[in-house]
Amino acid sequence: MYRVLRALGFRLDAEQAHRLALRAVRMARPFSFRQRPFEVAAVDAFGLHFRNPLGLAAGYDKDGTAWRALAALGFGHVEVGTVTPRPQPGNPRPRVHRLPAQRALVNRMGFPSAGADAVARSLDGGARRGVVLGVSIGPNADTLPERRVDDYLTLVDRFAALADYLAVNVSSPNTPGLRDLEAVATIGGLLRPVVVRRDEWVARLRRRVPILVKLSPDATDFESVVAAVESAGVDGIIIGNTTTARPGIEDSPPGGLSGGPLGLIALDRLRRAVAVSGLPVIASGGVLTPQDVAARLVAGATLVQLYTGLVYSGPGLVRQSLRRLAGE
Repeated sequence: MYRVLRALGFRLDAEQAHRLALRAVRMARPFSFRQRPFEVAAVDAFGLHFRNPLGLAAGYDKDGTAWRALAALGFGHVEVGTVTPRPQPGNPRPRVHRLPAQRALVNRMGFPSAGADAVARSLDGGARRGVVLGVSIGPNADTLPERRVDDYLTLVDRFAALADYLAVNVSSPNTPGLRDLEAVATIGGLLRPVVVRRDEWVARLRRRVPILVKLSPDATDFESVVAAVESAGVDGIIIGNTTTARPGIEDSPPGGLSGGPLGLIALDRLRRAVAVSGLPVIASGGVLTPQDVAARLVAGATLVQLYTGLVYSGPGLVRQSLRRLAGE
């Protein structure tokens, strides 16, 4: 069935097809909870309980409009966003391109966001049915570089009471200058104030909201960046974001590449991060099959996130991966 739907969807602009897919998931939500339980290979990490290691990466549900329905597909966690403090349109369209032969996507979205207040309204209230909810946070494109830390602090204040964890996105290649923040010389200066602001919320909330950092697979001096992140006092790392590299691809639009060609790069960065850090690591990037999920866990990932795999394999990938984890 999904192959037929995908063929129809691939006739549409990629962003339009994605909006229709989100709408279809929301419509199917009343029926999706009839599926089998999803407590498979449960994980305790960052002080949170995950009913299984499989999660939805940020970017799929940017404004948090469908996260409950997406969770019902079987994910142990769903990460919405990236959210910016103020609404912004992102980069001009077209800004998402499919590379079917490589089972890949190229995007230059640039953090299109309804803004923190609108996303907060989408997240507030309602049962979560055991799913962990993460919020990816990032600065507005027009915020001056020296003020970007203030955007992150604003977002900590807005979502500390709503999110189970916060993911600091410093690694999108589509916001000019953003990746400068993940340099060894600058990342500690960004993350330490974020951790301090989070700590100020602990007494008020009577819980500690974990802070994670999403790093780029293209980061230079990668091990030193990971060490700097760990010394800043965060709770975990997401490896990683899209890549500006084009392994095995002769020609493609500009932007961040995800999907099949990213797989080996992301797996290498995962192994390197696990080798030098004691922090839990979420693997994201190039995860297209249940075998890819298993390979990330064997390589030391605590959790694994999907995105492009859903585009090419459909929501059945979630249940297939969970069955493999259950040994079926």
